[in-house]
Amino acid sequence: MVIGVLALQGSFNEHIAALRRIGVKGSEIRKPEQLECLNALIIPGGESTTMAKLAEYHNLFPALREFVRAGKPVWGTCAGLIFLANKAVGQKSGGQELIGGLDCVVHRNFFGSQLQSFEIELSVPKLADNEGGTDICRGVFIRAPGILEAGPDVEVLADCPVPSDNAGPVIPGGEDLEDKILFQDRVIVAVRQGNLLGTAFHPELTSDTRWHSFFLKMVKETDEKTLQCISTSERPMENFHEKKPYDLPIFE
Repeated sequence: MVIGVLALQGSFNEHIAALRRIGVKGSEIRKPEQLECLNALIIPGGESTTMAKLAEYHNLFPALREFVRAGKPVWGTCAGLIFLANKAVGQKSGGQELIGGLDCVVHRNFFGSQLQSFEIELSVPKLADNEGGTDICRGVFIRAPGILEAGPDVEVLADCPVPSDNAGPVIPGGEDLEDKILFQDRVIVAVRQGNLLGTAFHPELTSDTRWHSFFLKMVKETDEKTLQCISTSERPMENFHEKKPYDLPIFE
């Protein structure tokens, strides 16, 4: 099994190290053709605008979108979560290109500037159910996004209290989501939708590898479903020979 880590910028080395600790090979991905041999992909945290420009320069967006559409597991952390969202708000002038696929609205810089980065204990019962241990994990938020809205098919895995000194970011242009941001006291920070996993924080910067194990199980589930589809669609050769040949029309 080979898990790719998008290595344009950001904490890709930390993800590869975390995968190594659970016995999985992580491969640095920088070109579209490198996606072809992967079982799954991690899009790390970093500076989302810079990552988007580099991805566009290397013509990665079409291949990344096709990777998601093919149903292969993809995990986005922090900036990676922004990339996977169907919609991102609070962006810089001109916005940035997204991969999409995750039915949610993400605020690019929900928790404020780099100086407002923080760590907090998050309650994630699903993580404990799947991987054992306590249902508390350490969340490292570095100039982090927040998930403002999640669609009906999106499973919310964790939310986080909005810091008391954060009145809520204001969306430029007076978008209709502004009131929802200003008056909410908790914000979603981890979700799963089918083959997609998104976390607003950085599990790769902690010693807890359960998020990487959780993602690995998603990969195995996807591989098993693929094998089941292949096995049910195949016909035994003896049945094939028993069938009568088709009567094809003859055109003169």
